[in-house]
Amino acid sequence: MDAPNSVRLDTWLWAARFFKTRSLAARACELGRVHVAGQPAKPARPVQPGAMLRVSTPGGDFEIRVLALSEMRGPAAAAQALYAETEAGRDARVKAAELRRMNREPATAISGRPSKRDRRDLDRLRQLTDSR
Repeated sequence: MDAPNSVRLDTWLWAARFFKTRSLAARACELGRVHVAGQPAKPARPVQPGAMLRVSTPGGDFEIRVLALSEMRGPAAAAQALYAETEAGRDARVKAAELRRMNREPATAISGRPSKRDRRDLDRLRQLTDSR
């Protein structure tokens, strides 16, 4: 069987395991989170080997070069053989992940409703700010 010379962008992103479903890959394209050669790409755009892609996922921003095409989703090792990440893209993604790890959002430590003690502390704080 002959290998295809181009594949839909959303299908390739799904096969390369950047997104869990093809519809999520298509949605990312529609939202402008996928760029081909620096231009926002539509889901049906054909992808060919050698194309440069920039993909924004919850896991980070990837700058990749397409090495091979596939319309079938396979194991992770096969998916990683479909693309090569650029050095600059990898360094930027690792640096951004490190910054996120070091500068955690304070609100993530809060879970659920405030306890009785928390409410009393908030009331005291409000009284202090209101009396000024």
